[in-house]
Amino acid sequence: MDTQFAALDWLVVGLYLLVMLGGGWAFARLRREELGEYFLAGRSVPAWLAAVSVLAATQSAATFLGVPDQSFRGDLAYLGAVISPCIAALFVAHVLIPRFYAMRATTVYELLERRFDARAMRWAGGMFLVGRVLAGGARVYLAAIALAMVAFSSVSAPAILSAAAMVMAAAFLFTFHGGLKAVIWNDLIQFTVYTGSAVAVLAFLYLSIPASNAEILAALSAAPGGVDKLRLLDWSLDLSHPFSVLAMMTGLFLLNVANFGLDQDTTQRLLASPDARTGARGLILSALGAIPIIAVFMAVGLLLHIFYQRPELMGESHRVASSFSGEKVTVFVHYILTQVPPGLRGLVTVGVTAAAVATTNSALNAMSSVMITDFYRPWKEARGGAGGPHYVRAGRWGMGIVAVAMFGTAALSFYWQRYTDMPLLEFALQVMVFAYAGLLGVYLVAVFTGRGNTLSVIAALLGGFVTVLLLQPFMIGPAGLAFPYQLCIGTAVAALICAIPPGSGQALRR
Repeated sequence: MDTQFAALDWLVVGLYLLVMLGGGWAFARLRREELGEYFLAGRSVPAWLAAVSVLAATQSAATFLGVPDQSFRGDLAYLGAVISPCIAALFVAHVLIPRFYAMRATTVYELLERRFDARAMRWAGGMFLVGRVLAGGARVYLAAIALAMVAFSSVSAPAILSAAAMVMAAAFLFTFHGGLKAVIWNDLIQFTVYTGSAVAVLAFLYLSIPASNAEILAALSAAPGGVDKLRLLDWSLDLSHPFSVLAMMTGLFLLNVANFGLDQDTTQRLLASPDARTGARGLILSALGAIPIIAVFMAVGLLLHIFYQRPELMGESHRVASSFSGEKVTVFVHYILTQVPPGLRGLVTVGVTAAAVATTNSALNAMSSVMITDFYRPWKEARGGAGGPHYVRAGRWGMGIVAVAMFGTAALSFYWQRYTDMPLLEFALQVMVFAYAGLLGVYLVAVFTGRGNTLSVIAALLGGFVTVLLLQPFMIGPAGLAFPYQLCIGTAVAALICAIPPGSGQALRR
């Protein structure tokens, strides 16, 4: 298996690094002296740019590596499930975003301060920090596996941790000076790179298959075992199916509501627009824009099925290995390692890196904004306060702390994913459920009812997290319960806990 980088690969990587350094230098010249400028880009982001930034933040290395594996193993049910984020985007655009803008919020958790008190806000912010460190570290780990295999020809722990450190360092250095505006324009660069590399691989793979379009489609609709790999909707009621229509209308809807409206990593971009209408339009555009991107990666997986499992169409047999030096690999990684020519291999490596950097730098800025706005600033102002430049410097220190925590989680994920043996896409989504369950339950009660108090909010956040933890197969949960249904149960438990006290407030109006 020839996995060595050629000179042309290193040239492509070098050009990418030059672009990154040039962008970093340009934004290093921008001095953000106020929190509104540093964390919300002065609320000047247009809808189209907010949409691209949200796409870059949500389409991570898990998408790059996991989605082709999903369609290679099964069908197009994950693509059919994009109905769920579209519905969730409409819900968040009309229910949550107007409320955030009415408050002139810097973080989404300030809503709980108005509804309850500052302690409720800090607990929700803390739950976000825990969940995002877990999810962000897991995504860095997934990207590090591919980078270590392709660039270093090794999957040893030192190689994977070195790759993870490179991703963290690149994201941190680019974001350090320019704040959210640097993140958003960097997202545009990374989005262009990783979508371009995916399209290039799709074209190369398609041209390598000596079969007509009609033959390919016929083969996909009648795969071995009578499987229709072109099926878009999975109507199964089996609770182990994570992308069925039932899951789409329940847990996946909740997952996307939490991602779009309760996760500061995503919502921060929408709050950086001039007004609620612009932010809402950016969110809806991002949900629609995700459809063709996911379709490209799903198409890669389908063509990999033809390439490796349909020798009657290829005219020869291609063997796909399931491991590399003892490390399990997805079919896409195997294809990159063994079939992609020099130059294109470098571009794909850059694409994986771009997906990881775009996700990571956004997480760094979002988590730092919560740490400073919801925790440090109130503490500092209770002791005399400070000027805007002080909080910007504190935000940069916060990003350093978060970067170290995410790197530690990436190292933890090295062992976690091996124990659970989950497909990469499901692993990345599963990690997000832990924090989202409590947040969803609390916000449903806070926005739509007048019940609850600060203590019930705290209990609900913890109850949702613990419920999802107990539903894991390695605890006492039933084997095969897919993550969307774990989220449904966790959210229901959290909402019931939060709503137990009658409360003294009113549901939040727009």
